[in-house]
Amino acid sequence: MTVNQASFRHAGPRELAAALQDARHYTLALFEALAIAGYDDAARVPRLPIVNPPLWELGHTAWFAEWFVLRGALDSRPGAASGHSLLARGDDWFDSGTVPHAARWTLDLPPPGAVKTYCHEVLDRILDRLAHEADDDAALYPYRLALAHEDMHGEAFMYTLQTLQSRDAPAPTGSLAPRAQSVVAGGAGEIAFAGGSFVRGGDQSTGFVFDNEKNAARVKVAPFAIDASLVSTAAFLDFVHDGGYERAHYWTDAGRAWLMTQERSAPRYWAREGEDWHTVRFGRPVALDLAEPVRHVNLYEAQAWCAWAGRRLPTEDEWEYAADANRPGFAWGALWEWTASVFLPFAGFEADRYRDYSAPWFGTRQTLRGASFATPARLRSPHFRNFYTPERDDIFAGFRSCAL
Repeated sequence: MTVNQASFRHAGPRELAAALQDARHYTLALFEALAIAGYDDAARVPRLPIVNPPLWELGHTAWFAEWFVLRGALDSRPGAASGHSLLARGDDWFDSGTVPHAARWTLDLPPPGAVKTYCHEVLDRILDRLAHEADDDAALYPYRLALAHEDMHGEAFMYTLQTLQSRDAPAPTGSLAPRAQSVVAGGAGEIAFAGGSFVRGGDQSTGFVFDNEKNAARVKVAPFAIDASLVSTAAFLDFVHDGGYERAHYWTDAGRAWLMTQERSAPRYWAREGEDWHTVRFGRPVALDLAEPVRHVNLYEAQAWCAWAGRRLPTEDEWEYAADANRPGFAWGALWEWTASVFLPFAGFEADRYRDYSAPWFGTRQTLRGASFATPARLRSPHFRNFYTPERDDIFAGFRSCAL
């Protein structure tokens, strides 16, 4: 396996060193794409709740690794790390737990060159330390945590590129290219499962486990039938053509409330010219590909399509059961997939070192499963629980459905 094919959860020191370098190279390349468009200057970045100023996000990513690896923090609360940041005001600038989102536009940050130097220095020191670490889970936990965190922010940079839609930014090619899209929607039918039980969360005896995946438990699932692939653009276009956005009875109460705040008759980024439809990908219009999974739809849109089609979203337990079963034809990984499950703790939940990762968001987010084309292969797992607020349609998300 190459570094991008092997899971980070069981990576040893050598694999982690290569992966950390790969992640930092990718983060800096994505930052440069945003900088070309002028977004290294926070004053030019729209104050949206769904993005961070890229310079802040770059510094935060390095600061997080410094906090947990170089400074040995066993907690994310202020004062939990040893010593001081390599930047005199690093904790004041880049601690996401103490710097409110809105304040990130007004910080007196160092210039981009200085922040990039900080990134390089942090990584060099981490690699020096990693070279002497034992190959065991306890010793490698902070390195794996820092890697996962950076990979998540890499994907966040990708959807920031999409959200800001700057034509000055280069198309994602080469080192900026999205990871290979492995799923094509449409025509694959559905897969029936007889139900039974499985160990939700998988084997947690070794390797890295996110706190919201704990504790592994045997869970029963009733019989169900689920789409083999994600709902296609063609299938969602049929819903649009049938007036799906104008028919209130397809929408939940929360969905109707969201629609009232929008002027929406199709998914985000879709536009119609006569009989032809196109979408916008990283600032460039492209014709709709009817065979690919529908992208940039939120939970409400997914629920409305299901109501129109006489289907439903899968629960996250059903989704994980299907993914764990390794049945031929059950394909995932093109887009994050909305589920019917609110993001809640499993029984016995306790927050790990990064205390703000999961606990603050329980009950206010919806669970998504799978991965997207922008998710590094090493981060992908059928046990990974992603979570966003229901209205989010900027992320690389789609859905599949189940029979009623």
